[in-house]
Amino acid sequence: MRRPSWRDPRLGVGVLLVVASVALGSWAVSRADASVEVYQARTALTPGEVVTAEDLQVVQVRMDAVDDVYLVPSSALVDGAVVTRTVTAGELVPLAALASADDVGLRPVQVPMDAAMQDLVGEGSVVDLWVAMPDPAGSQGALLPPEPLVTGAVVRAVHASSSVFVGSDQVQVQVLVDEDELGAVLAALTADGVVHVVPQLGGGVG
Repeated sequence: MRRPSWRDPRLGVGVLLVVASVALGSWAVSRADASVEVYQARTALTPGEVVTAEDLQVVQVRMDAVDDVYLVPSSALVDGAVVTRTVTAGELVPLAALASADDVGLRPVQVPMDAAMQDLVGEGSVVDLWVAMPDPAGSQGALLPPEPLVTGAVVRAVHASSSVFVGSDQVQVQVLVDEDELGAVLAALTADGVVHVVPQLGGGVG
């Protein structure tokens, strides 16, 4: 048997394999440790809500091209930027869910709701509004069959009512409605009819 020579091609191949293994291991470790900071919603953000630093928290994620998709600390928050769709608590804040207030076109409206519905309706829930208007041909207090008023409205807040005109078995729900539907909703609320808040299945936000 001959002693291996430094000119032996097998020695060169072995050195290259060692170098490649070290480089690959270093790359894998660096990729495993690579993470970027992204903003996450502390609580549910509803359409029309102005986003502030108090609404957000920074989390570390491993993701490529995050700056083009999500809100990151290096991004400049536009003054008056609002949410255009519901961002659930703990969700990364998408750039596509932010816009200026002029682009939202939603208005908050207070609607009474049965207090027993609070387990089904909360901030960020999606609900439908139905109205039973007075029956002009019936006796006093008679109502027509309920009809749909607004579909797919987002609940901005739910709180107990302090109004003396609303019983203790009811709460006030702040619902965001489109400007085009605002007139019909206000007319229903000021009439002697009854507006019902009906939650959509799967539309609750925890």
